Amino acid sequence: MFLSWRQIRRASIWTNVLIIFIMILTFLNLVVVSGILVGLIEGASRTYRSDYSGDILVTKLPSKRFIEDSPRLLKIIESFPEVETYTYRYLDPGVLESNYKKLTKSVDVPDQASTLIAGINPEVEDQLTNISRHIVEGEYLDENDQGKILLGHFLMEENVPEVSGVQSLSGIKVGEKVRLTIDGTEKEFTVKGILVSKIESISFRAFLPEKEFRRMTGRADFNLDEIAIKIKPGYDPELVKEALLASGVGDKARVQTWEESQGKFFQDIKKTFNILGAAIGSIGLAVASITIFIVIYINAISRRKFIGIQKAIGISPQSIESAYIFQSIFYAVFGSFFGLLILYVFLIPFFQANPIDFPFSDGILVAPAGSTFLRILLLFATTLIAGYVPAKIVTRKNTLDSILGR
Repeated sequence: MFLSWRQIRRASIWTNVLIIFIMILTFLNLVVVSGILVGLIEGASRTYRSDYSGDILVTKLPSKRFIEDSPRLLKIIESFPEVETYTYRYLDPGVLESNYKKLTKSVDVPDQASTLIAGINPEVEDQLTNISRHIVEGEYLDENDQGKILLGHFLMEENVPEVSGVQSLSGIKVGEKVRLTIDGTEKEFTVKGILVSKIESISFRAFLPEKEFRRMTGRADFNLDEIAIKIKPGYDPELVKEALLASGVGDKARVQTWEESQGKFFQDIKKTFNILGAAIGSIGLAVASITIFIVIYINAISRRKFIGIQKAIGISPQSIESAYIFQSIFYAVFGSFFGLLILYVFLIPFFQANPIDFPFSDGILVAPAGSTFLRILLLFATTLIAGYVPAKIVTRKNTLDSILGR
């Protein structure tokens, strides 16, 4: 350690700064690249949770048309002390038309879109999902609205994704009329607002106040299609889900945590991006290893005469090699320290406050402590090898040849 400290002190300060800077960039490359890729999916997952599903999503059983005995299930949910709030939705497929008044010939093609119509309690829905903040044109619904409808922006022709077979409406603006057909029942509605969300379950839907929806569909039994539940902080959604199932909710509906309701696709994509980020980061790790190797090798070669003298006066080759290993540890420690400082003090808070605006999610930076610590160990191991190998090569040379520079 004494020899190592002498070497670091006598080296150019700019050399030390440059190597530490390379280590910082390598660390950030290992963590940030995979963190951004995983954060892309994590951002979409969190948005799904906050804007749609809540912590637990209760849906109808595959073999049923709706959640049977819904009023009783709502009372059971209300009785749980862990539940902070919940919202409920009626769902039915419907067809929207926008140019029905302009059709003059029987051969004219109607401008229509098949979509899912959601009947909601506007106030309750907004308490859980804060859906009103997604309104970009017009106004949010009121529970007493009659003849008013809210449209997701993917129902507009100019916004619809380029997916084959997706129907859309052209030229629709706030205040204009559309005709809605559900199970053969037709009614004219005025577009009160248009909302934009990166959750397809919202952007591809049209929304009605629940009273208006039930009048049009004849839902007099109050049986629902979805119930989204938000639990109080500190409680585990999985435990609350198990308690709901034990209370009999599972006999009438399917109960899932927000992660389960997203399906396996989200988890598979997250793992794929993690692997991809690790592969990209490994290239930076290799570059840093080669850089450390070259720097220490040149340093050792330039000091070959002094290494020979050290061996001649009785300093063991192992001590000389250890000095270069400690020098590598010095660079790895300071590089990792400043990298962690930049990551957790600056980058993660910045991306939390300013998510990256990806087309289908608000991307964040994800860097769990466990995986970050693992990458630090990987960086240390690679740096130690890069410091040991050149020192070993130089110390193996004949002592007299090293002193005479042969």
